[in-house]
Amino acid sequence: MTSEPPRRRLTRLGGSVHVGGIELFFDLVYVFTIIQLSHYLLHDMSWRGAAETAVLFLAVWWGWNYTAWAMNWLDPEHAGVRALLAVLMLAALGMAIAIPGAFADKAGLFATAYVFFQLLRSAFMVAVFRGQVMGRNYAQLLTWSAIAGVIWIVGVFVPDDTRLGVWALAVAVDYAAPRIGFWLPGAGATQMSDWPLAEEHLAERNRLVFIIALGESILILGFALSEVELTTAVTTAAVVGFATIVMLWWLYFSFRLGNAEHQAPDARNATAMARTAYAYAHALMVGGAIVVAVGIEQITLHPLDDATWPLVGTVLGGPAIYLVGNIIFNVARTGAVPRSRLVALAALAALAPMSQVMSTLVLGLSALTVLTVLAVTTGEIRASEDADL
Repeated sequence: MTSEPPRRRLTRLGGSVHVGGIELFFDLVYVFTIIQLSHYLLHDMSWRGAAETAVLFLAVWWGWNYTAWAMNWLDPEHAGVRALLAVLMLAALGMAIAIPGAFADKAGLFATAYVFFQLLRSAFMVAVFRGQVMGRNYAQLLTWSAIAGVIWIVGVFVPDDTRLGVWALAVAVDYAAPRIGFWLPGAGATQMSDWPLAEEHLAERNRLVFIIALGESILILGFALSEVELTTAVTTAAVVGFATIVMLWWLYFSFRLGNAEHQAPDARNATAMARTAYAYAHALMVGGAIVVAVGIEQITLHPLDDATWPLVGTVLGGPAIYLVGNIIFNVARTGAVPRSRLVALAALAALAPMSQVMSTLVLGLSALTVLTVLAVTTGEIRASEDADL
């Protein structure tokens, strides 16, 4: 007789650093999603276009973020979990397809896919952990997602020019819910100590999605170069753009101030730290990388043009958004504000008024210089090398 293999458990409470293959497969849809977001901003680089892109990105990020957290407590090898992520992938694909028309004729598809995405995952977690503290936690999270979901759906039926305000409110509700512990009348708030997790798992998941965001920069640079004549100016701009991608990667994976392997924080505060460092700070870091991709496309296609304010907003704004996120990340982990990042932000801000007498290529080179000086003067390149010894 042959014994049956043991049944896989749906849950892995207590945390695991293992990132399952289904999680990597799930991330594939976000390659397309990030491309859609960067193209949306490229199509409309006005203030309104930037605000619409931000709202869409924040929704997309929140869906990915909540899924990464859920997988901290689910076994990625279980058939039920794999089926869940496959369905969530389909919903995320629907969101991505709708992005170009999300504030026009595809508003219904985007909002419906997003709300379904959020409710299904949370309902699955409630069912899996029924009768446990985690089940109660996710029931309260599900309620808040439903409240925000109502606002998302209402936004579908308002005039196009007012949808931005309604959906911005929905985003605010989604992002505020964890900060107040998913508080509900009669139930109170969930305690951070009731959300046990493996910080290493979230760190790895966020590293992977940041790499995807940088990959979009590579793709957009390659597509741009395939469409134009490779003049000296274009080639130089491409090198500047590629070097910017490399430097952003280097800073992100810096052992000193980046998302590299660190000693685990105090377990009592690990969940609160992770909420700020990965849910919120990484939204800015990944968003900054997407804006950097748009800036690279602009300097590559128009290296000798005068810098316009929309272009300044991407070339300087992308690194600045990343640095703000990195500051929040480090404050969450260590409680200390990295002054080097503040100096770099000030340098980027100082370039803005001077940008009107620069070409796009010179502006891109100036932003790259700030990032390079930041890494060299703070010893982060050396620290990264020493960490491998």
